Amino acid sequence: MQTRVEIADFENWKAAAGEAARLLAAGEVVAVPTETVYGLAAIAFNTDAVARVFEVKERPSFDPLIVHISGIRDLGRVAVVPEGIQKVVRELGKAFWPGPLTLVLPRHDDVPDLVTSGLPTVAVRVSNHEVMRYLTKELGPIAAPSANRFGRISPTSASAVRKELEGRIPLIIDGGACSDGLESTIVAVEEGEKRPTLRLLRPGPVTREELRKFGRVVKAGPVTGNRPEAPGTLESHYAPGVPVLLFDRPEEFEPEEGRNYALLSYRGDPKDGYLERHEWSRVEVLSPGKGKLAEAAVRFFHSLRVLDTEGVDAIVAEPVSDVGLGSAIMDRLRRAAFRGS
Repeated sequence: MQTRVEIADFENWKAAAGEAARLLAAGEVVAVPTETVYGLAAIAFNTDAVARVFEVKERPSFDPLIVHISGIRDLGRVAVVPEGIQKVVRELGKAFWPGPLTLVLPRHDDVPDLVTSGLPTVAVRVSNHEVMRYLTKELGPIAAPSANRFGRISPTSASAVRKELEGRIPLIIDGGACSDGLESTIVAVEEGEKRPTLRLLRPGPVTREELRKFGRVVKAGPVTGNRPEAPGTLESHYAPGVPVLLFDRPEEFEPEEGRNYALLSYRGDPKDGYLERHEWSRVEVLSPGKGKLAEAAVRFFHSLRVLDTEGVDAIVAEPVSDVGLGSAIMDRLRRAAFRGS
């Protein structure tokens, strides 16, 4: 299969989105941009197309997909919101949709089992990218996990998608670099004794601090076995082809003789203790200078992908502050570094 790339810039994005819509309506799968990462899209109610998503990504059937809708008015097509949480769901939708927040809610019977991996819940969000918004308005709910092979580094550019899925899909819509650079925050919304409970399944651009205004935020427990409640929550995920080594302090890193190492640095400051710890084969800096978490988030997957192509034996990653958006970055680093026992 030949993979075409259509540019979706400010002048012709509707034409490119229209071509994607034509293929999706015919049962194909297409890579499209969102504000978080690029997604591999299929019409959510077309089980054959959804099965093709799993096939292209080499994704196990136990890992559910996120369903994108055009707005909160379409939520009833994919979810059945209990009366006890309707108010907080409306409030969350008003505050963060369109945007990088995914809500896990009781599923509607019309949603295919394959989309939810047989779970009684469905993960739903409203993208803020014009291409995905166009597709959901024209075609209805769209299932779209990240447009990469399962467990690998998420793509934040069309070129990254092409490296992952060349020859596997007919079309990539190139909408430029993703503005957020990290996957959406995922929250399971549940009734609580005094306030709604928001179980944080995956940190993301919408931070824990922002969510506390709407309910009691609790961190979800670790995934037991191969039964995640939402995408991107397995212990090993977002991983390059070479090992990622994550240390709390630079002195914990002791290089092995004869091995080449690259450094994923937060701000490239020698005072942090990593730059001068070793003679690195390559250094990628997420946010040069003062270190800004928003900039680091945008550059994170791109920088990890660059280092993965350097032919090194391992990538050493500096930690960032584990608060706010830093929690999302640290979540991705821990999953990338997890190698099991």
